Order: sequence, then structure tokens, then C-alpha cells
Amino acid sequence: MIIEPRMRGFICLTSHPEGCRKSVLNQIDYIQSKGPIDGPKNVLVIGASTGFGLASRITSAFGSNGATLGVFFEKPPQEGKPASPGWYNSAAFHDAARAAGLFAKSINGDAFSTEVKTKAIDIIKANMGKIDLVIYSLASPLRTHPVTGVVHRSVLKPISNAFTNKTVDFHTGAVSTITIEPCNEEDISNTVAVMGGEDWEMWMDALLAADVLAKNAKTVAYSYIGPALTEPVYRKGTIGAAKDHLEATAFHISDKLKGLHGKAFVSVNKALVTQASSAIPVIPLYISLLYKVMKEKGIHEGCIEQIQRLFKERLYSSGDIQTDEKGRIRVDDWEMREDVQKSVAELWEKSDSESLALIGDLPGYKSDFLNLFGFGFEGIDYSADANEMVLIEGV
Repeated sequence: MIIEPRMRGFICLTSHPEGCRKSVLNQIDYIQSKGPIDGPKNVLVIGASTGFGLASRITSAFGSNGATLGVFFEKPPQEGKPASPGWYNSAAFHDAARAAGLFAKSINGDAFSTEVKTKAIDIIKANMGKIDLVIYSLASPLRTHPVTGVVHRSVLKPISNAFTNKTVDFHTGAVSTITIEPCNEEDISNTVAVMGGEDWEMWMDALLAADVLAKNAKTVAYSYIGPALTEPVYRKGTIGAAKDHLEATAFHISDKLKGLHGKAFVSVNKALVTQASSAIPVIPLYISLLYKVMKEKGIHEGCIEQIQRLFKERLYSSGDIQTDEKGRIRVDDWEMREDVQKSVAELWEKSDSESLALIGDLPGYKSDFLNLFGFGFEGIDYSADANEMVLIEGV
């Protein structure tokens, strides 16, 4: 079938298998170009099919020759109906890993469930031995609690006061003002239940109980802080409450890993175009300005560059792992540089529908957004028939 991008708001309803393959191969090429990493050999990636999770799996495999088990929840293809992009990404990763002689298995299912945790442990015991790195990179709008059965839905809202600021429709470039009403206590608890650290800790408890973690095992979850201008709706909003819980959970997990001399970390990463960030008002405008500034300064990074730096310079460097005063690894350090944030804040004040084309990088934002779904890559004939029925062996 001929597959074209079909948009509904901040979501693309289609994905292109060859474009997703190209995206994965580009990331593999980047990792291999940067040289080997003396890193993990048996890796579990929870949330392995897109964004930072996919980049972590690629870096583990093609930077460290690691065996990987990926967990994700993606939509397989049907005749005449493309799969979700994470499915095609994972299929491409499996093909590349097989060609390189690397072990790779995947589970497509609800990572919050006890069933998927049990299945992962069975695969680890049968094929991998002991896991030395667990990456936790889930991005889900809802969670069915495995004990209570309650369905929790996360919300993006400020706490206490309404938030009003500028945002952009990245499809049209129209800058407008948006107001987001404050949350209630139930909104906070639901968002923490979905995006906080409880499930991460449940995974680590299950892996510890099954005795499938190696000595000196590490686990890393991903977080974001961001600038002062997004603080009311992000870091001091419902999502921020969940991130606070996630970061506090790292210390609980570290205590449990002491017997293995292991440790849990939260890595604070850079703002990037993802399916999740595109849905957050204010963030697309901030990212378009941030991209402009960081590209001009020669310090822009995408997911794969961020994770390669995290592995090479932080998690698996020769010295101690450097953290901030709250114990977090900071690979958002270039984004949060004083000169970068000063420039972004100045551009923010000037930004409107007319000026954004000159002072921002909306084309870069749009390109990255399309790339998420396999569109916009050079060398691919998008007018040609594509085989949507790409399968993943064993999934």
C-alpha cells in the first residue's frame, strides 16, 4: 500500500515501515561511528520501541554488544493498515541485531501487568542469565494497576492556579495563548500512579525476587525538568509530581540493590520532539526556540546522541558517576546552560505567528515529528508501494 502521513492534531495516524527502518539504521550508524562502549552485556529495556528507550536499546546492543530484551506495547500491522511506528522500529532493530549476531527478544504487552513481568523473567532465565542494566522508559497515558485493577489516567495540569502562556500549532505555525485550569487531588494521585516510580520499583522487586540481576547491576529511569517558563504546567504541575515520585523511588530501589552493590539512577534528559511532548501545550513552542539556539551553538542532540553520551560519559565512564545535589544524572546540562536559557527566554518574548519562522526552528520540529512515524527521510520513495505487513520474529 502507499502510506502517507495522516494527521489528527498532535498525532500521526499512520507510520511508514521503510522510514522507521531508516531511522533505526541511522541511529545504529551513529552509535557505531562513536566507537565501542565498555558497557552492559545483558540489558532489559522497559519501553523499548521509541524515543529514549529505543535509543538505549540500540546503544546497548551496537555500542556494547549487549544482549537485549525489549518490552513495549505496540499495534501490529493489519492488511491495509500500518502498524504503530514502535512496531516497525522494533522489527528493524531485530533484523539489524540478527545480522550482527546479537541476541534480541521482545515482548509486546502491558508492561504494568504482572503477566508481562513474569514473561520477561522467564525469557531472562532461559536465554540471558543475569541482567546488568535495566532501563525504565515507559510513556503511557494510563495504567491498570496490577493489584487493585483500578485504571489510572494521567493528566497534564498545573497545581493550585490556572496557567496561561503561549503555545504553537506546529502544523501551521500559529502562535496563540492557552489557559490550562488547575488540577484536583485525584488528578495528582492518578498521574503519580501512571508516571511515578511505583511500577519501576515493582519491576525491580520482581527481578530481585527471581534472582536475575547481576552483581553491580544498574537501573535507570528517564525524567525531565525544563526551564522556568514551562515550570507551572510541567515540573510544578501534575507531571512534575509524578517525576518527583519517580526520582524519590530511585533511592528506595538503590537501598534494595545494596546486596548486589547495584544502584538506581534517574537521568534528566533534554527536551526533544516525541509523541508525548507534542501533546503538551507550550512545549512545542519552547522546543522550536530551543532547537534554533542549540543548533546555532553546535550543541543540539537528538535521542541517540543523548543516550550515547549518557552511556559513554556517565554510566560507563572510568570515574564515579557524576550526579547533581538530588542524585540525578544530568544530560540536560547543555539545554540548561545559562547562555542557552537566556537566549531562549529572549526569543520567547518576541515569538508570535509572524516572527516564529525567523527566530525559531519550526521546520526542525516538524521534521523530527514526521521522522517519529517514518516520514521525511531522504532516499525513500514514499509514492511507492510499501509492505505494511512487517512482522517481528517471536512476537
